[in-house]
Amino acid sequence: MTQPLIRFQDVTKRYGHLTVLDNFCFDVIPGEKVTLIGPSGSGKSTVLRILMTLEPFQEGTLHLAGMSYHQDNGRGRFLASEAHLRQIRTHVGMVFQSFNLFPHMTVLRNVVEAPTRVLGLGRAEAECRAVELLRMVGLSEKKDHYPSQLSGGQQQRVAIARALAMRPRVLLFDEPTSALDPQLVGEVLGVIRDLAHEHDLTMLLVTHEMRFAREVSDRVCFFDKGRICEQGKPEEIFSTPRQERTKEFLGSIL
Repeated sequence: MTQPLIRFQDVTKRYGHLTVLDNFCFDVIPGEKVTLIGPSGSGKSTVLRILMTLEPFQEGTLHLAGMSYHQDNGRGRFLASEAHLRQIRTHVGMVFQSFNLFPHMTVLRNVVEAPTRVLGLGRAEAECRAVELLRMVGLSEKKDHYPSQLSGGQQQRVAIARALAMRPRVLLFDEPTSALDPQLVGEVLGVIRDLAHEHDLTMLLVTHEMRFAREVSDRVCFFDKGRICEQGKPEEIFSTPRQERTKEFLGSIL
């Protein structure tokens, strides 16, 4: 059996009295492409934010590539040190809904900044890598432009290149097309599709693009009320779902 790259064990996440993840268990093996679907507020994006160390959680354990998000000093569990969390972050890249590019930096510098500051790459090596990634996402000719000079779809493709520049083992996509005009969605999905089919990255996607999820996923997980209610291969979930709640959700959006 392949050891999981990601392992959530009985993770509970609360905001005050609201439980967003409820004793959540979830494994992802290296190279797997997993899409998380479900209604808004069901916990999908919270899973990604916890993995990216953007959100703490109250109970349970989480490991990424054997590294725990918590430490134990013998007197009880506590969140890992900032230095340890920074080490975890070097293995994870995340593409957000709203691009989050630095507006005062050129496209090239947006992609170069983190590898030079965080990974310690030399400027020449980082720029060479950035140009290759921009070529991969179809934007090498835009390297000297600023984000305000790009369309939303182009900005999101730069964000994907920026995430890849950190050479992550896991790439997270949190509804990467939800902020785009409909005519720009296809260009971003095309880049993600190529990544899924041509690279050995482990990928977790939260998306409402069901046809796309069916194309790129090894596994689809349907979330409801902080738990995975049903999961399986895309053809199983989309063609013959077993749970009534899954059928209701898919029937409402397909």
